[in-house]
Amino acid sequence: MSVALVGQARPVRFSNRRRPALPPRSAFGGFRFLPEVIVVAVRLYLRYNLSYRDVEELLIERGVEVDHVTVFRWVQRFTPLLADAARFCRHTPGGRWFVDETYIKVNGVWRYVYRAVDQDGQVLDVLISTRRDAAAARRLVRRALATLKVRPTEVVTDAAPVYPAVLDELVPSAWHHVGRHANNRIEADHSRLKHRLRPMRGLRTDRTAQTIIAGHAFMQNLRREHYELGVNAPRGMRIAAAFTELATAI
Repeated sequence: MSVALVGQARPVRFSNRRRPALPPRSAFGGFRFLPEVIVVAVRLYLRYNLSYRDVEELLIERGVEVDHVTVFRWVQRFTPLLADAARFCRHTPGGRWFVDETYIKVNGVWRYVYRAVDQDGQVLDVLISTRRDAAAARRLVRRALATLKVRPTEVVTDAAPVYPAVLDELVPSAWHHVGRHANNRIEADHSRLKHRLRPMRGLRTDRTAQTIIAGHAFMQNLRREHYELGVNAPRGMRIAAAFTELATAI
């Protein structure tokens, strides 16, 4: 009779069979509501001047009972995922960039919003900052360069003294234009952002503000057809079709 020794390691058997490849887990996994409902809620919020309670009411009218806090969580969770999935279909930006900053209130405190657009109105990047300084401007330009993988031939700014040194550092080959009224394009674009933020009952944190403002830029680019998304759908249905396509990618 053989006696097993205490602590004796059992022989390990190796198998040459490979485990079946599992499909990638959907970002909608674990959520009680269908992906179609979540995507519609996020799209309505980003597209129209609605509050979270407005979206809640619209969903209830369609037989979907969901709290406005849940809508807020969906927007915060899925807006960055949808925008990231869309970057592979994004049009190459033009060579003339407009860079400027505006300001908003976050939880009662002023914050600066650095934004960059090209000559075709494509929003290149946005950044919330507690300070109006060279560090914030450098972060915006550096992020835009890293994300878009292109370099501008001309950058238009206002007369803020922080931009020349930042642009000489990051895009020395680009012409820095500081002409009078040259920055009117992005100034007008700021007004669209503030018009969108007006129905909201205040932004509470810098993180949520960054998500909402980036989501506004994403939706604005979709409406201006800066993505190869929903191109086969009728014009009035392109945004809805684009969100449906992106939902399958995440």
